[in-house]
Amino acid sequence: MFGRFAPRKSDNTRYYEVLGVTKNASQDELKKAYKKAAIKNHPDKGGDPEKFKELAQAYEVLSDSEKREIYDQYGEDALKEGMGGGGGAHNPFDIFEQFVDSFGGGSSRGRRQKHGENVVQTLKVSLEDLYNGTSKKLSLSRKILCPKCRGKGSKSGTSGRCYGCQGTGMKVTTRQIGPGMIQQMQHPCSECRGSGEVISDKDRCPLCKGSKVTLEKKLLDVNVEKGMQHGQKIVFQGQADEAPDTVTGDVVFVLQLKEHPKYKRKHDDLYVEHTLFLTEALCGFQFALTHLDGRQLLIKSNPGEVIKPGQSKAINDEGMPHHQRPFMKGRLYIHFNVEFPDSGVLSPDHCKQLAAVLPMRPRTQMTDMELDECEETTLLDVNMEEEMRRKQQQESYEEEEDAAPRVQCAQQ
Repeated sequence: MFGRFAPRKSDNTRYYEVLGVTKNASQDELKKAYKKAAIKNHPDKGGDPEKFKELAQAYEVLSDSEKREIYDQYGEDALKEGMGGGGGAHNPFDIFEQFVDSFGGGSSRGRRQKHGENVVQTLKVSLEDLYNGTSKKLSLSRKILCPKCRGKGSKSGTSGRCYGCQGTGMKVTTRQIGPGMIQQMQHPCSECRGSGEVISDKDRCPLCKGSKVTLEKKLLDVNVEKGMQHGQKIVFQGQADEAPDTVTGDVVFVLQLKEHPKYKRKHDDLYVEHTLFLTEALCGFQFALTHLDGRQLLIKSNPGEVIKPGQSKAINDEGMPHHQRPFMKGRLYIHFNVEFPDSGVLSPDHCKQLAAVLPMRPRTQMTDMELDECEETTLLDVNMEEEMRRKQQQESYEEEEDAAPRVQCAQQ
């Protein structure tokens, strides 16, 4: 049977030990032992992947009468050398799934199914929405498994195998691209649209017409909680398009903050700018600031306090609420700008009155002799941005001139 030389004998008991059965075990005993041990060691249930692989390998050999006979007579090495066609390693999950399916147990690899795509959409919100919290109702249109045929596509609940692709859902075409060179291309089967199944016209589901899915419109109540951030996600699990043998994806809303005309946010703090007249900065001020929840905050300076240009003040617990802890809030920062009066508003008499009230200036009185030694100058109004732009253009022009080749006259 095996030619002139008989194969050497090797270990022919390990597979029985892996399954925990005797060498005289019947097929029913093998099945019961494998099922019990495989469920216990299934990786999806926290079992040992290597043990699960050994169980599948042992059951695959011992459940096949030809392979079992070779194993009992010559051992494991004979199978590895290809005797009886049993040397190839198979996917242990496929073996377990086929075993369970044969007993009507369905798929054992629910968590190993392919996952459907998530639907990601941006949701524009205002700073007021994130401060106060809000709820938005959004309409969703999605595909769901046909409720009439439960996603089977047929009245009988069964389907036939596509003969065009032999149930694989894919077809392979070849073409010659050169002498002795052939290119293979794989593409979805056009007859079954990549499903590997076909349903006869008479057996098609009247509701979904054999497509296995129908359209559903539903209203989602999107709850934007206080203190949420720009870019934060609100997830509706399992609300994306459904498909047979597929774990349904999620619908994800990504918050997109619209720019506010007055307030700026940084983490849990708020920032606002306010302009004071010079009189207010020197003599005191008070004004009402409308907060994001509509409250009026009275902002006022302390008696005798002078506000300098660019100075900032902070108010505790008037910033953004912390997400999931809305009773805690950040700070509200107010940045003050000071508006000075235009030239010509103050008369010489006004200037004398101010000089008498304001702090004494350092003595800069110059003698007539010192004044005679000085040259008089004239101050001009300038726009520094325009000045810098003009200087940059001038420097660029000079650099171009320096880089240009210069013509020299030859000496006679």
